[in-house]
Amino acid sequence: MSSQNNSPNSKQYDTGLVWFRRDLRVDDNAALYHALKRCKKVYAAFVFDKAILDTLPVQDRRVEFIRESLLKLSGDLNQLAHHNKSEIQKSKGLLVCHAFATQEIPALAHSLGVQAVFCNHDYEPLAIARDTTVLGKLANVGIAFHSFKDHVIFERTELLTQQGRPYGIFTPYKNAWLKKLSERTDNFYLKPYPVKAYASAMTQVIANIPLPWQVQIPELAAIGFERTNLKQLKIPTGASGAKSLFEDFFERIDHYHQTRDFPATKGPSYLSVHLRFGTISIRHLASVAYQLSLQGNAGASTWLGELIWRDFYSQILFNYPHVTTKSFKPAYDAIKWEQGAAAKQLFKAWCDGQTGYPIVDAAMMQIRQTGYMHNRLRMIAASFLVKDLGIDWRWGERYFAEHLNDFDLASNNGGWQWASSSGCDAQPYFRIFNPVTQSEKFDADGKFIRRYLPQLAKLNKKIIHQPWLAKPMELQDVQIVLGVDYPKPIVEHALAREKTLTRYAVVKSD
Repeated sequence: MSSQNNSPNSKQYDTGLVWFRRDLRVDDNAALYHALKRCKKVYAAFVFDKAILDTLPVQDRRVEFIRESLLKLSGDLNQLAHHNKSEIQKSKGLLVCHAFATQEIPALAHSLGVQAVFCNHDYEPLAIARDTTVLGKLANVGIAFHSFKDHVIFERTELLTQQGRPYGIFTPYKNAWLKKLSERTDNFYLKPYPVKAYASAMTQVIANIPLPWQVQIPELAAIGFERTNLKQLKIPTGASGAKSLFEDFFERIDHYHQTRDFPATKGPSYLSVHLRFGTISIRHLASVAYQLSLQGNAGASTWLGELIWRDFYSQILFNYPHVTTKSFKPAYDAIKWEQGAAAKQLFKAWCDGQTGYPIVDAAMMQIRQTGYMHNRLRMIAASFLVKDLGIDWRWGERYFAEHLNDFDLASNNGGWQWASSSGCDAQPYFRIFNPVTQSEKFDADGKFIRRYLPQLAKLNKKIIHQPWLAKPMELQDVQIVLGVDYPKPIVEHALAREKTLTRYAVVKSD
């Protein structure tokens, strides 16, 4: 990239273009700030990239979430540039295209007569390749390309071990993360970008977008998609939605460390999808959590640790891109996973929530119905697929990638490799989650199970975790026939555990 947000490069331009991607907000946006500061006029654009969209099903909550967030982003850009409400209604704050980004951004930049394109870093391998292509095409016509850190607090190789290598273990990374933060007494790394201070650059240009580009943000149907149950689920979108969620979480953050592991409890922040698409600033969240943790707030300290995990996995993906297809620890690629028709049948049962283990099945029903899965359940479901069913972790990783609203390659890959013991700082291979004891510990009353498996709702809180142990009369009383109304277990955990230990013996010396 031609520059980063701490670069001394401050060349001024007449006209610039901000390319929004996974940073769908105005406030504290690094690329937007630098564009406004360094350009007399600024355009803003978003591309529904066909290279990505053409691989998705026609109903995808993420596409709908993005579209709804773009409507709010466009309004926020207008608000940033204008104070007269009639002007806001007339002007178009955001250019939205449906095309291949590698073609559209260079073409758009040329058509608008800009001298520089500004965007924020994306660390995924395909995104890096896309940006490299765009950089080359822009350079060919004399247009600069500037990219900035915005998605994480510390990126790439900003934190290295004493040997000058990227971290592969979380705790030392976390310590280094906190140490680097504390080295600046001015809170430098968490400071917001004062976008509004430079907003005057947008006043003229937003009201004067060339006519060919003055189009409404396309409806879902116009880009080949259908509406989902996003609104029925009441998932708030855009920066305003993220703000309301964070305000709600702030009232509960003191107890986060006590509530975060219980899926039937309102414990998480529910901000993961907003972090994924950048409708809220990571600097703002980390700043609040960090300041509270310094005051001894245990909940905020625990949540800050989760935000640091996010940075950790991001730098793993950037520095070790082989993890997208192979194990972080190469020795684990020697494991022989289940294959053939039997494996596919087991995998389908897992996907469909038909394993016979209620906590696993309820988790899979949650992701199918809502696109969300509680973090504790992600660990339980992943462990079950890999270590009870013997299925390659990459199968589960792909399934989550297709269904999670908050899918992030770095975090999803890191989580699955953690569960399979093949990744950085992973759980030891011999630690295998028992789905029953996990269920009894984290959903003791069966509230979560009942929500997503209503056919089991009448079982008492003791037997609901393992209905196959119910007496015939107990099942008869609640009108459940195992194998008909709810499946019998597709594997026996104790036997599966022993098989997994044998399977992992090939890497026992690790």
